[in-house]
Amino acid sequence: MKTTGIIGGLSPESTMTYYRWLNEGTRERLGGNHNAKTIISSVDFQEFYDLKQKGDWETQGAILAKEAANLQRAGADFITLATNTMHKMADQIEAAIDIPFLHLADATAARIKEAGFTKIALLGTIYTMAEGFYKDRLEAHGIEALVPNEKDQEVISTIIYDELCKGIVKDESRAQYKAIIARLEAEGAQGVILGCTEITMLIGAGDVSIPVFDTTKIHVEEALKIAFEE
Repeated sequence: MKTTGIIGGLSPESTMTYYRWLNEGTRERLGGNHNAKTIISSVDFQEFYDLKQKGDWETQGAILAKEAANLQRAGADFITLATNTMHKMADQIEAAIDIPFLHLADATAARIKEAGFTKIALLGTIYTMAEGFYKDRLEAHGIEALVPNEKDQEVISTIIYDELCKGIVKDESRAQYKAIIARLEAEGAQGVILGCTEITMLIGAGDVSIPVFDTTKIHVEEALKIAFEE
């Protein structure tokens, strides 16, 4: 079993999900009291939130690159970043390490292509939806990403930061997400990417009428394949 390096804390809620699912997947494979070999470097979410408000992505990338290098020195065989938004700084992370970096958007795109879809709804933080780093990555795989209008983007992002990142799950917020997804389906979306690792707390496959691509679940499953060389 290889050792998974996790850059976490962005937010702690999603990091806990990664850790739990990695261990559950390991037990399914090996049985007994086995658990995943993991090294977690957890950063301070508030520091990153403040830097985003200032538009300072370079500093965020430098911090993540340092954490990735630390994980490599600590014995990680490959690196995962337990957040969608900060994949904006994937190039800085990859430049700092000599071990593989499992890019979440690439793993998700592969699943979408396997399903035969070419047009997909994308939910996430305001940065993931409004900027090109995620949509362009999907487009490179031949997938068109549909994002909500500006008003809906604000609703989605506010719920992520003010509720989900703090472990708060509200039925009314779930209803708002479902309505937004329905509008994107009407625009031609064949499925929906839960493009923020916390959204899995709010929306599941049974909540909407189109297929759901849960990036947290996909990322963990791909990490397990690498860990067990499947």
